[in-house]
Amino acid sequence: MAVVIVTGSAGLIGSETAKYFHAKGLEVIGIDNDMRKYFFGKDSSTVWNRQILEKQLPNYRHHSLDIRDQAGIDSLFKQYGNNIKAVIHCAAQPSHDWAAKEPLTDFHINATGTLNCLESTRLHCPDAAFIHCSTNKVYGDSPNLLPLIEQETRWEIDSNHPYFQDGIDEHLTIDQSKHSIFGASKAAGDILVQEYGRYFGMNTATFRGGCLTGPAHSGAELHGFLAWLVKCAVTGQAYTIFGYKGKQVRDNIHSYDLVNAFYHYFEQPRPGEVYNIGGSRFSNCSVLEAIQIIKELAGYRLNYTHSDKNREGDHIWWISDINKFKEHYPQWNLTYDIRRILQEIIDATIERQKQ
Repeated sequence: MAVVIVTGSAGLIGSETAKYFHAKGLEVIGIDNDMRKYFFGKDSSTVWNRQILEKQLPNYRHHSLDIRDQAGIDSLFKQYGNNIKAVIHCAAQPSHDWAAKEPLTDFHINATGTLNCLESTRLHCPDAAFIHCSTNKVYGDSPNLLPLIEQETRWEIDSNHPYFQDGIDEHLTIDQSKHSIFGASKAAGDILVQEYGRYFGMNTATFRGGCLTGPAHSGAELHGFLAWLVKCAVTGQAYTIFGYKGKQVRDNIHSYDLVNAFYHYFEQPRPGEVYNIGGSRFSNCSVLEAIQIIKELAGYRLNYTHSDKNREGDHIWWISDINKFKEHYPQWNLTYDIRRILQEIIDATIERQKQ
């Protein structure tokens, strides 16, 4: 049976990937050692999601393996060899706030861990599609240099700017900016993925995501914007808005839409590609707008305070231009807008609180 290896398989994108590729008839080899619990505490553990995968997917095999363990990763890849048709690399330290506490841990996971997976792919299944979950944080705070205009509920880019219509494309520089330690480690992994495609001719792609979201997200204050916002609204926990008057804008892409994009690439891979991927103009909101939508959809009034201090290297405004990916894969499109995404997260959060 054809095999797909999914790192971070119990997380938001990893679990969605496991379900999607399993439904397509592939055996799924999941790698996840629940580092999210270490990063963000026991309430953010992904064990519950791993148990769902093991229960629901007959051809799912789980390995509690650390991607920093080069020998362990190589042994697993060697076991399956050329039966591996795709490697979907979702495992990461995902928070730019947390990275500053343990820069070495952050770098070893995001950069060295990515290199371990790339090299094992090159040695044991070089024809496999290698799909990397990167981040828009590789651009550092360069987006903050764009001409931004403060509106009532959001920041918006000047309508005369080329990025106004469709968002930020892949030509934005990643140099000469403040990335956060997280953004730097992810940029290192991102460039390695490109290089294995361009230098070795492997079928690698790096997807620079905006806010990745969905009902399987174990949201935490330091990572998972919409999931944490909804959790606070549903449970009555206090929420802190960090900087920019709560008008900072993010585009939000549902995990299904992202993994559907992965599958399109898997079917027709292109070596060394880079794609900005997100909700684009189709699905985006500011923090203040998300709070209002949650109130409209479910009646929850969020208990929040505002801190004037923004996160280091944080974006004021980000909307992804996804035209390059759509040009390469015209059959793919977004299906979840921001209201549909929030409704799904609200429903899932309410259900989880009952358990």
